[in-house]
Amino acid sequence: MTSEAARRVQSGSPWEESFGFARAVAAGDRVLVGGTTSFKGTVLYGEGDPYEQTRVAFGNALEALKELGLGIESVIRTRMYLSHVRDVDEAGRAHKELFDSVRPVSTLLVVEGFVDPRILVEVELEAFRGA
Repeated sequence: MTSEAARRVQSGSPWEESFGFARAVAAGDRVLVGGTTSFKGTVLYGEGDPYEQTRVAFGNALEALKELGLGIESVIRTRMYLSHVRDVDEAGRAHKELFDSVRPVSTLLVVEGFVDPRILVEVELEAFRGA
């Protein structure tokens, strides 16, 4: 790990302020993007549509990477959390469209639910910014 100080990116999510976290943190060669949904401000995009929520959530996560000077090619791990097993195929389809050329390792979990019941999908990314 380099001696460079960790850099943090805030997205403006109300939960970042009330819970005290950053959307993304870059430290050394690693960049971690925490749980990201399809909310933009107070608007949930793709309500009722797991495919669209997955696309928008990963888009939001990739925006945080962009603020740190990285693109999709730097993504080495993804995680998808779904509230319903019925949504696996649609979330997977969106993931393939975004990451097929990159092929990060990936984990998909079905969880009991999210802080807002309209959320169907939450995602995380890890990226590598080394040589």
